Amino acid sequence: MSATTNGSTDAALRGRRLGDAVFAGMSRWAGALILIVLAAVAIFLIAQALPALIQGTDEGESFLAYVLPLAFGTVWAAALALAMAIPVAIGIALFISHYAPRRLAAGLGYIIDLLAAVPSVVFGLWGIQVLAPATVPLADWLTANAGWIPLFAGPASGTGRTMLTVAIVLAVMILPIMTAMCREVFLQTPRLNEEAALALGATQWEMITMSVLPYGRPGIVSAAMLGLGRALGETMAVAMVLSPATVISFALVTTQNPATIASNIALNFPEAHGLGVNTLIATGLVLFVITLAVNALARWYVNRRTVG
Repeated sequence: MSATTNGSTDAALRGRRLGDAVFAGMSRWAGALILIVLAAVAIFLIAQALPALIQGTDEGESFLAYVLPLAFGTVWAAALALAMAIPVAIGIALFISHYAPRRLAAGLGYIIDLLAAVPSVVFGLWGIQVLAPATVPLADWLTANAGWIPLFAGPASGTGRTMLTVAIVLAVMILPIMTAMCREVFLQTPRLNEEAALALGATQWEMITMSVLPYGRPGIVSAAMLGLGRALGETMAVAMVLSPATVISFALVTTQNPATIASNIALNFPEAHGLGVNTLIATGLVLFVITLAVNALARWYVNRRTVG
């Protein structure tokens, strides 16, 4: 009887070890595959971008002069969207996790998750058909009353296809995924920390500032970088809404707006040929480097906060 039991136990252990080995091998291959794909993309971009980096554009312009306004517009639009979306995302996440009744919080959570699945072209249509005309009176008011600030210098656009409109559209696009991530992080705050703060006489808001927000700071940064990554690479919504120009300008409501790398590629690639294709791919390499640097910086910050 004991021999039979020992045999079955040994067989179970061997099966478990085999399953662990298979799972570990698949995990290693999956991680290696990610690195291989990333390296393949980088090699392709570098190889195709070299002619443009060496010779410049097909119009005789240096590549640096060509890409600098595009890189500025990409980072500027994404930064504006992030500045708008972060406080709203944190506020909605805190309301769902600590203020709303359970049934209302569940419904809002489902709505947020559904908004994250809306295609970007829908946001682009909304931006150009609804939001752009609605921002024209605001642009006129800002130019008339705050035109001395460089951000609101005129003349104001009469169509609403400005950097301000693009920033609002991008903020709405990245808001769902940022809110969902912040909500999950806030819900994971240790209950003992919250109860300890309340037991010491803290109000609900004081408890949130002392327990929830410090605990969720790495998650908030991760959510912000995830939203920033999507804003940096957004194509169709920006291409549909923005009226681009080859300029470097911080103005938000004028007709002269810097284009973004992704939208410039989408608009010009169908007609590009020869060195023009290499130039657009080279701008894609710049966007690749910017995105990689942003994600690496975010990972470094989160790891530093976790260790500390």
